[in-house]
Amino acid sequence: LNSLPTFSTGVNPGRYLIAAGHLGREGGSSTAMRILPWPLCSLPSASQLEDDDKIIGGYECSPHSQPWQVYFTYGSDYRWCGGSLINEWWIISAAHCYKRSLIQVAKAIQFPQYNQYNTDNDIMLVKLAQPAQFSAYVQPIPISRSCPVAGTECLVSGWGNILTSGVQYPDVLQCLNVPILSDSACRAAYPGRITKNMFCAGYIEGGKDSCQGDSGGPVVYNGELMGVVSWGIGCAQKNYPGVYTTVCNYVSWIEEVIANN
Repeated sequence: LNSLPTFSTGVNPGRYLIAAGHLGREGGSSTAMRILPWPLCSLPSASQLEDDDKIIGGYECSPHSQPWQVYFTYGSDYRWCGGSLINEWWIISAAHCYKRSLIQVAKAIQFPQYNQYNTDNDIMLVKLAQPAQFSAYVQPIPISRSCPVAGTECLVSGWGNILTSGVQYPDVLQCLNVPILSDSACRAAYPGRITKNMFCAGYIEGGKDSCQGDSGGPVVYNGELMGVVSWGIGCAQKNYPGVYTTVCNYVSWIEEVIANN
């Protein structure tokens, strides 16, 4: 990664940053971020699709349906975390995806009260060194000012690792529809670990979930960014739904950071 290509909105868009973390659902150890209008790609093999170490129980997203989706990558294929483009300069991701070694990015700002031990305030803003060029395939997502409501169905997307052992990522962006769970159900699943800045989404019975490599990616409702993929115990495990950062709690901070930087 001594030299990186410049940004473009074509088939091989440029990379912007190296970032990493040690908690949550990230998938590697050192990364670069790529704004991806994700053209049609080859499909994973049947054996890969049977593996359970990716967005589990989901489906291939329709081409260009998530034009704000970005990923962090090490090399050309090693994806670490996801993120969401919110304007031409800024991306929202998870704070636990941060690492001090950053290249070709202007700034990476974790929420000041991020707690790496309990993963509270797991949100980060990344400013690009060059602005994204919007097109039909690259678009920002509005930030939701409404907080999650139990029973609401949201969309999670990402390129989580598809191998239980080793590292291999799907070529095609994966999507998953998940219901937001009640706060009481969320706290019952993770006693003493859920804060006011977190919500659970998924299925208590298991079988469908985000997973390693999806961290930092979007939780979308009605075309707006409702949450950020954060953490969970295992993936798609019974009684352990996915846990997500509640974006509505950070609207003022996001606006302040963008205005001051």
